[in-house]
Amino acid sequence: MESLIAAKDFSPIEDAETIKNACKARLTRQTLFLLCAGFGTDETALISILANRNEAQRKLVRLAYKEIHHQDLIEQLKSELSGNFERAISHWTMDAAERDATLINEALKKATPDYKVIIEIACTRNSEELLAIKRSYQSLYKHCLEEDVASQTIGDVRKLLVAVISTYKYDGEEFDENVAHSEANILHQLIEKKAFNDDEMIRILSTRSKKQLCATFNIITDLFGTTINKGLSATPSDEYIGVLRTTVRCINDSQRYLAKVISHALGDLVNEEQALTRVIVTRAEKDLKEIKDVFAKRNNATIHEIVDRKTWGNYKAFLLALLGKE
Repeated sequence: MESLIAAKDFSPIEDAETIKNACKARLTRQTLFLLCAGFGTDETALISILANRNEAQRKLVRLAYKEIHHQDLIEQLKSELSGNFERAISHWTMDAAERDATLINEALKKATPDYKVIIEIACTRNSEELLAIKRSYQSLYKHCLEEDVASQTIGDVRKLLVAVISTYKYDGEEFDENVAHSEANILHQLIEKKAFNDDEMIRILSTRSKKQLCATFNIITDLFGTTINKGLSATPSDEYIGVLRTTVRCINDSQRYLAKVISHALGDLVNEEQALTRVIVTRAEKDLKEIKDVFAKRNNATIHEIVDRKTWGNYKAFLLALLGKE
């Protein structure tokens, strides 16, 4: 379930005007050299509006802002805000496909591409969502997603990533028990031989539906007494195995995986703040409630408590608003 509680009655035009006035208030303070944190109500106004609008509502606000003020709302936010708060609220204001396309592009542009971001997005979105991401990516960057992933990666990592983002999978609930048994045996044999980069391994993981793969993973556990991830062991420096394990984890239990991402990020905000922002922003309208429940069971504390303790200012206020009630 989503954690967001959207406003039932709202006016895109009024929201656009309130946001513009909030930005003007900030400009006035800049002129007066009054930039101390928390002064005024402009950021508070932005949070009160945008954190309480669902994707369809935010799209209408963005359209109204463009029509009235002849400027893209996200560009306005980026010009007026900074740091982790700007990043969080700008990504939130985008539509989902545009946001995911942007996140993937940012991941690819890093000195060392962040493959886990690409896997996380590819394996936790359904086929229609992934298709929309590809369309948005092409519109934004004038390249196809597969082209950029292939050009920025090498070897087995490239082979797996391109395969995962290229397929259009069945998203239904049905699965074939016989296929699950057959492919459980295939995967087990490949793992026993440590043939982790075998084409059959990549074919199965990249083309089968989530339900089909979860059935296969369960059969591996039942037949061989161990989970597939335990079999995918290697040295920590083995980049491909890390990407492979992330793929399996995202497919097998995405909420558990994302709860771990948040836990790790909250333990190292200096380096992982973007991961915290990414998961909360992208899952607030999806399954953040379930992710919060998994997190609480594993950490004996709620995400709210740790976010409240370890983050600060408008960034904290915005994240807590998206997290909703405990």
